[in-house]
Amino acid sequence: MAKRNKLEIIRDILRIIQKNHPIKPTPLLRMSNISSSRFKGYYSELLEKEFVKETYGKNKKITLTEKGYRYLEKYSAIINFIDEFEL
Repeated sequence: MAKRNKLEIIRDILRIIQKNHPIKPTPLLRMSNISSSRFKGYYSELLEKEFVKETYGKNKKITLTEKGYRYLEKYSAIINFIDEFEL
C-alpha cells in the first residue's frame, strides 16, 4: 500500500469527521491512522485554515465547517477528473 500524501491525509481526516459528526479528538486520532505528533500538526493546520471547528459542551467535539465540506467536494471533483482522463 502506498503512503498517503498530505492532501490524502487531510481528506481522510475530514471524511472521518464528516461520517462521525461530531467526533471527539481521541477517536479521530485513532481513526486517522497516523502518529499523534503528525496528527497534531495536521489538526492544527485544519483549525488554522478553518476547515474544522471545536465545540465545547460536556466534552470537546470536532465538526466540519463549510470550508471543510467544500474541500471534500473539490477533492472529489479533482480525483474524478484525473480518473476520467486516466492521468
